[in-house]
Amino acid sequence: MIGFIVKGGLVLWIIMALSLVGAAIIIERLLYFRKIRVDEEKLFQRIKASLEKGHFDEALAICDQNLSPLSGLMRVGIEHRAYPEATMKEVLKDAAAQEVPRLEKGISALGTIAHIAPLLGLLGTVTGTMKAFGVLGRFGSVADPSILARGVSEALITTVGGIVVAVPAVIFYNYLVTKVNLILVKMENQVNAFVLMINASRTNGEGGKA
Repeated sequence: MIGFIVKGGLVLWIIMALSLVGAAIIIERLLYFRKIRVDEEKLFQRIKASLEKGHFDEALAICDQNLSPLSGLMRVGIEHRAYPEATMKEVLKDAAAQEVPRLEKGISALGTIAHIAPLLGLLGTVTGTMKAFGVLGRFGSVADPSILARGVSEALITTVGGIVVAVPAVIFYNYLVTKVNLILVKMENQVNAFVLMINASRTNGEGGKA
């Protein structure tokens, strides 16, 4: 394995470093999305039940027990429940927009790795081929084929390395982007529903805990 890496030259080392960075991003994002995963319908119904009874502190406590973007959005809505409907919608939209950087953390870097890994592999192919032809140019004919083979090996190894890194990076990049977009769409859909829920709780009066 070490010999394989050595034959790949400097470009392969760069590709391997990128693979480690990409793997770290993928693992971190998967763990993050697992941590914020929640039964959204159940959460929504629990908070709705608390709001209908006017138990706003209880609703805030439920939000604090969950780390999902939806619970954060609901907390903002509850805290701004006294605002007019139009203002509340804007506040909730701003809160949803603030979740975007946290959801997309590292994903653009993963996309960059997916794009440049095969290009680096191609670069290694070019430099390896240049070395091989450089040997032929200096010596005309080579008695020891291993000298020529080193350049050819570097060309092929870096190409393989670039593709091996790029393929899973592209797969996970598309998966993570789709997941983020799905979460954002759900949050946008919940804004109107949550505003209606807050308004309904206000019609029942603020007689409960505030």
